[in-house]
Amino acid sequence: MSASRQSGTTDELGPEEPEPGGAELLAALLDGMDAALCAFDADGVVTHWNREAERILGWSAAEAVGRRGFAGWAVRSADAEDVEGRLLSAMHAPGRQVDEFALLTKDGGRVLVRTQTSAVRGGDGKPSGVYCAFSEVHTQIDLERSIALSEALFENASWGVVLVDADLRPAVVNAHAARALGMGRTALLGRPLGEVLSQGVEELESALTHVLAEGAPPAPAEMWLAVRGDGGGEPERRCWRSGFLRLGSPLAEEPVPLGVGWLFLDVTEAKQTEQEASQLRFRSQQLHRAARAAAECEDPMEAATVQLDFALAGFADHALIDVLDSEEPQLRLVRAAVTPAGAPGPCQPSGKARLPLRYTEGHPAPQCVERVGSVRATAGTDDPARAREWALARQWPESSVHALCAVLRSRGRTLGVITFLRGAARAQFERGDASYAESVAARVAAALDLAGVGG
Repeated sequence: MSASRQSGTTDELGPEEPEPGGAELLAALLDGMDAALCAFDADGVVTHWNREAERILGWSAAEAVGRRGFAGWAVRSADAEDVEGRLLSAMHAPGRQVDEFALLTKDGGRVLVRTQTSAVRGGDGKPSGVYCAFSEVHTQIDLERSIALSEALFENASWGVVLVDADLRPAVVNAHAARALGMGRTALLGRPLGEVLSQGVEELESALTHVLAEGAPPAPAEMWLAVRGDGGGEPERRCWRSGFLRLGSPLAEEPVPLGVGWLFLDVTEAKQTEQEASQLRFRSQQLHRAARAAAECEDPMEAATVQLDFALAGFADHALIDVLDSEEPQLRLVRAAVTPAGAPGPCQPSGKARLPLRYTEGHPAPQCVERVGSVRATAGTDDPARAREWALARQWPESSVHALCAVLRSRGRTLGVITFLRGAARAQFERGDASYAESVAARVAAALDLAGVGG
């Protein structure tokens, strides 16, 4: 260090501040190393012994330095010649030599160590001794296992692993996660999650922030996310069962968060199967309740509308019953019952006016009667104005976006058609919805047949 005197500034050392010598600096460097280090001169006498060597074997530097070899104190007498020969042979060998052998601790125990030994050369280039770095084998094995586990997780794991830094950006990504996220492993590094995911970003970032602040949650979380595609269509939502681990530096005295380990597994198919099973149970229960309620109705037409009211729960927003005019030889439908178009309410009969419905050519309801099978239709647009025009042109409530028509048949006769309608907030009808609609239609048709309506 330089010193400043009152008479001026100088770089000369003052008498009270001696500069450390080379030996003291070397000793400080050796003691600061995490590895156990010792050195031997050309005769095999110990010249250096650091604190990590003291910790592993229990012998202090004062007890070790000056001894010739390890015989009689750090190795068994029977092994001393072999150990000394292998250590000193490094003086005449190129590069480093790696060996494993057992050393003795001060209290008489045995420690298996792995050594790395290299020659020390003097100013003339000739060998003047060796230095040896050693560590307990089980510590080395634990490290190698940790590295092997990390590599296996990132290369061969059947689930996604993403290490997210404190700025919530991917820092390390395994191959499975890269495939799931639809990008290369290096392309994902450092990108904001909003550039990778189109749906569920807020939920994921909230979870990562919570883990950074408070630690991992007690159980995995199931998140519905959608990966940004190439712009060719609506991205598919996937359910990823996600676990989180807060990562801290093992070298810091106090825990310093390095980021979050995000592990996820795609469980979309399992969740969809679970949801479908739950949906089937609910619909079966609704049909059972509807049958019990309809059995208490004295009026068959009231029984038909009760069946429809139970069917709408969780299935559709509106429903219409159109029946065939039996007095007309040609196909002509008249409105028999309808649910309120404005606000929720029970299905009501349309009265006795029996005015014919002027459905245009290609309308789903007449198609359903002609085909004697269910027909699905959708507006196919995100424009509310165009969707409204589509619904009004088909004489449906203006909020309708998706439709499903099921034929009403009883005792081999076609009585009419039942139409279920959904708004924009619901998904369009799927093939599985048609079987439920047909079950409802069969029950409604049986009640209409008793009422003498249609056919």
